[in-house]
Amino acid sequence: MKNNATENTRNTRPLHILMSGGGTGGHIFPAVAIADEIKKRFPDAEFLFIGANNKMEMEKVPEAGYKIQGLNITGIDRGNKLANIKLPFRLISSIYKAKDIVKNFKPDLAIGTGGFASGPALYAAASFGIPVFIQEQNAHAGITNKILSKSAQLIFTAYPEVKGFPATKTRFLGNPIRESIISGRVDTKEAKIKLGLDPEKLVILSVGGSLGSKTLNNSWLEHLDLLKESNCQLIWQTGKLEYQKLESDSKINRLGSQILLREFITDMPMAYSAADIIVSRAGAIAISELSVAGKPVILVPFPFAAEDHQTMNAMKLVEKNAARMVKDSEMKDKFWATLTELCNDQNLRATLSQNLIYFAKPNATQEIVDEILKKLKTE
Repeated sequence: MKNNATENTRNTRPLHILMSGGGTGGHIFPAVAIADEIKKRFPDAEFLFIGANNKMEMEKVPEAGYKIQGLNITGIDRGNKLANIKLPFRLISSIYKAKDIVKNFKPDLAIGTGGFASGPALYAAASFGIPVFIQEQNAHAGITNKILSKSAQLIFTAYPEVKGFPATKTRFLGNPIRESIISGRVDTKEAKIKLGLDPEKLVILSVGGSLGSKTLNNSWLEHLDLLKESNCQLIWQTGKLEYQKLESDSKINRLGSQILLREFITDMPMAYSAADIIVSRAGAIAISELSVAGKPVILVPFPFAAEDHQTMNAMKLVEKNAARMVKDSEMKDKFWATLTELCNDQNLRATLSQNLIYFAKPNATQEIVDEILKKLKTE
């Protein structure tokens, strides 16, 4: 149904766009990427983000150059049920505040990428007849997005089949990722040389997120002797929590240039380019970047992610023979054997890489915005 009030407003002022997504970078950065793409096409457009107070979006969104207002909303605490007693009251008050924000901002459309605040924000927008769009990053739909899907105009997913969404509204377009991941890739040997690595030897890249992965860090510590014997090189992103401890570890230091130890990797395109094999957690944005990188991957899902969605993300790739998966609980028994299989079988690495490219959606951001604008024109 055409929103006449919205149509009339569009003709007299710049486009007003309400965005909501937060709690984690996996929700925030896709929202910012979509906003940036719309801004390219409509330089005078006005944006307002709705986030959750005391969450990272309240810092990251202003850093990206956008205004944000916060709601006093939290998610479900699955570990402490008593902590959820106040949740219904927070939800109701957040919906009322979101409605006030919508009344004052008068958006022409609303886009949500998940997170605590996305529910009240998009519910409020939909209640005023504002066209609502959803971007779901994971293979398993979050609770908020499942509820919102009933009133959404379109739902954009990163996987071809996501249960809980109406098929007629769903578009498999991928996750918005950093432009540098696409444009910054170089030849593998060239990347190895630039990083001071031997271009003739295999390189394994291990990434566990900005805070790092204790599971991955411990596994590399346990297998240092085998790593030395393998003659493979390791780019090891430790995360900030354990970097200082690992940097001073004598066993690591004895491997010298065979290990490139980093707290955080600022030039991920170069690291992806240098890698022959990648070991990673299975967050949605990480998988989208890995798919574009197109290197054989061992995924180690974080087992405590909400609704175990990282395992579901990984399984979608495993089912297509596009990756190998080793669960946290299997690391001692299966990790090194799985890694060795990949190191020793060039054909297997090529097969995994080729199948992984199926999930690569380098133009996701542009195509999502194309679909939104196309839908608005046909309302």
